[in-house]
Amino acid sequence: MPSATPNSAPRIVLGVSGGIAAYKAVELLRLLRDAGYFVSPVLTPDATRFVGAVTFSALASEPARTQLYGDPTTPIPHTYLGQNADLIVVAPATAHVIARMAAGLSDDLLTATLWASRAKVLLCPAMHTETREQPTVQENLATLRRRGVLVLEPESGHLAGGDQGAGRLPEPATIFALVERMLRGYEGPLSGKKVLISAGGTREPIDPVRVITNRSSGKQGHSLAEVAARLGAEVTLVTTSDLALALDVAPQITTVPVATASEMREALVARSGEADVIVMSAAVADFTVVARDQKIKKDQGLPLLELVETVDIVAELVAKRHAGQVIVGFAAETNNVLENATAKLHRKGVDLLVVNDVSAPGAGFEHDTNEVLLLGRDASVTTVSLRSKEAISLEIFTRVSALIS
Repeated sequence: MPSATPNSAPRIVLGVSGGIAAYKAVELLRLLRDAGYFVSPVLTPDATRFVGAVTFSALASEPARTQLYGDPTTPIPHTYLGQNADLIVVAPATAHVIARMAAGLSDDLLTATLWASRAKVLLCPAMHTETREQPTVQENLATLRRRGVLVLEPESGHLAGGDQGAGRLPEPATIFALVERMLRGYEGPLSGKKVLISAGGTREPIDPVRVITNRSSGKQGHSLAEVAARLGAEVTLVTTSDLALALDVAPQITTVPVATASEMREALVARSGEADVIVMSAAVADFTVVARDQKIKKDQGLPLLELVETVDIVAELVAKRHAGQVIVGFAAETNNVLENATAKLHRKGVDLLVVNDVSAPGAGFEHDTNEVLLLGRDASVTTVSLRSKEAISLEIFTRVSALIS
């Protein structure tokens, strides 16, 4: 097959789907070829309604392909492309292509190539704002992220039909810069970062049998750990001991089981010095009990429990933070949510406070969904509407990534 590129050069499959932003893929192709990469264009049938395959063939390392069948030079083009690719870039990626990828369909050359490859995948969505905000589209993107696909979020600007909003394909130079980073090992915005996360509700013993605890399930904290790992971070999860067994944890996540507030403090403080990011999503008891050595018997009458205030872990971590360290706090509220949370943000001194009204339907403890406010030290307030805790985690780490950079 014709090639002006050395065999040792990284090989990139450039997938182009049927959106108006397909014209930008031509410039992206030029940038990739100028950098010395071997580029194989794959255009969906709908993409050829916006751009011509001849244009891509003239600029690429080999002729552009548009069909799964009928290529006389390559009888099985999807395996040839997939097995040889170091990276697959889909730019633009329409909602239709994203849905087919999430569903695992392989009914055209582009999707068949994706399933025939172990290469990294960079997805660059481009669509109207209303389409992008559809829950189905967001859940499809969350599914692909869960599978390891890196998604470059669209920009705001001019869209088709004279509209403006979020959904514009990033400029080719932006996509090209990310491609180069991925080929050097970049896995996400948290690549090379150490992230320390707390999860679950602590349990304070009353006696050898009974405990005081709260309703936190640890689902949000475990979701944060999973998402951070997918974004390239080295993750340590300090979680209440029973949840480490009850909830799945990816093998690359270091899990530290604890039970009490004291144990959680000890585990977090011991590891905080090496962390680039600390996320305190655990519901830590404000008070512990002066515990009895023996089980309290009912026939001994009503017991008097002596409460002792626990150490403020967040305050201690903030006081000991090193330069550049980002600390995220959580606040569970039931009334005067914004007022109480704003006061807590200033009192704690964290960089970002994640606030949820635990009395709201579908939010807070034990649910698979959540809705939160993100309060920044710059006085910014961002509302994240009801969605999966995984999607909430992604929104949180999007803000964290901006704070790191």
